[in-house]
Amino acid sequence: MKLRLLIICFCLARGAAAQLTYQNLEVLYDSAIEYRNLKIIPIVEKERGTAPAPQMLSLGRAIQKGLVTVTERGTASTENVHWLRINNKSRIPLFIAGGELMLGGRQDRMVTRDTVLIPNGRDQYVSVMCVEEGRWSNKEKKLSYFNYANPRLRKVAGQSANQVLIWREIFNQLDSNKIKSPTQSYLHQRIDKKMIALQEEYLRFFLQRIQRTDSTWVGFVCTSGAKIIGCDVFAGNSLFYDQLEPLLPGYIEDAIIKGSPSQVNDERVKKYLDPILTSEESQEQYLKTKGKIYKYQGKTIHLTAFSE
Repeated sequence: MKLRLLIICFCLARGAAAQLTYQNLEVLYDSAIEYRNLKIIPIVEKERGTAPAPQMLSLGRAIQKGLVTVTERGTASTENVHWLRINNKSRIPLFIAGGELMLGGRQDRMVTRDTVLIPNGRDQYVSVMCVEEGRWSNKEKKLSYFNYANPRLRKVAGQSANQVLIWREIFNQLDSNKIKSPTQSYLHQRIDKKMIALQEEYLRFFLQRIQRTDSTWVGFVCTSGAKIIGCDVFAGNSLFYDQLEPLLPGYIEDAIIKGSPSQVNDERVKKYLDPILTSEESQEQYLKTKGKIYKYQGKTIHLTAFSE
């Protein structure tokens, strides 16, 4: 009987630890990091290791190490537009996040939703959207990893999964930023010379500051001007730090293009975060329409909350 009670308690404890809620997480308003148009407020584990994710490879790191290959699914037939072929040659699962970008191929693409690819030695297929309306080439260029899209584009993709709306959002962003792109490529605004210099300035500042803090971060919420522009939380600091460098450029881009020094107070951020972090029930209800939840093997791996 005692053994049975111990097992039940252990299972309950494990279940509680799996929650990405206030039960295990804390928002450190006093430790916010701010630079020019972007303010980042850390979300940390209350106790290190309370909600560790299964060991996983990030897409960017896996490509860099040659542990995965990413190619077009097949011929230039339009039925292959919304798919990329990925072979995980490593020995551990590969985590791919919605909003991650691939440059090249027959056209630039963005992953539509979070997924995990197990290392089974076979080709697997990931759903993508086109982020370059004016190019669908018979010739297949090498695909290169290009970090995450900005929160506005991720929001349109996450809420609609509609190709036309994604193209419209890209057109509006390029137009408002006076970026000329013959193929209407979203990534042209990121490789603009002025944008590159500014992004590197922001990225260097935030990475240096975050690296000097403790390593209990599992996510953050970002503000710019009068807006909360988004939030990402991961299961465990190992997964978070793997995603940090590719995740930041999207938030930085948004702050540079549309933002200004943050005017959002902590009370407003708390009001935004409460339905996301109070309980798993409120989290699931809120993020059905205002974000995304990804679960793997019954455990929440990644939360994304869109802008207000």
